[in-house]
Amino acid sequence: MSKFHLEYMITMKDFVKESAAILRKNTNEVTLPVSKEDQDTLICMLKYLKNSQDPDISKKYKLRSGVGLSANQIGLNKRMFTALYKDGEKHHEYMLINPKIVSHSLNMIYLPEGEGCLSVNRKVNGFVPRYERIKVKAYDIHGQEAIYHFNGYGSILMQHEIDHLNGIMFYDRINKENPFKLPDNVIIESLY
Repeated sequence: MSKFHLEYMITMKDFVKESAAILRKNTNEVTLPVSKEDQDTLICMLKYLKNSQDPDISKKYKLRSGVGLSANQIGLNKRMFTALYKDGEKHHEYMLINPKIVSHSLNMIYLPEGEGCLSVNRKVNGFVPRYERIKVKAYDIHGQEAIYHFNGYGSILMQHEIDHLNGIMFYDRINKENPFKLPDNVIIESLY
């Protein structure tokens, strides 16, 4: 029985630290059909993102603002994550299970301010190259398989979360010798 039931509120104490072994593991596929426990956990994870983006709730409970949350960040060895972000005026909300990138663009992009992570309590400088567009095959919370298309910020976010599920941290993708050096022989530009 998972502690992440519908009434549970995820706070910073639930996050594993960046040194935790589970963040370096390839997570286990979620069994289908999706169990009630996994559905409740995903809803709970999405609720954290909503709470963290609410100025009053985040201040009251000292929550770090986040746009994506993978199950292994709260200590669960499961291939699933939630995402909640705004792209222009459009709001996006995802609860994805067993996601897999099935294709991507050749062009790349990066966030000029770099990436952050709820499991990393420090500033990490450097550019993180990501594909500009990706196509993802995943299951939704009801176990329905679907193909999702992401570009721009959404593409960056999805790659960050899928990396988590594969045991990869965002800073693994930063050039070790020169954190602000971008890959050669590829068209890459800043998102903003």
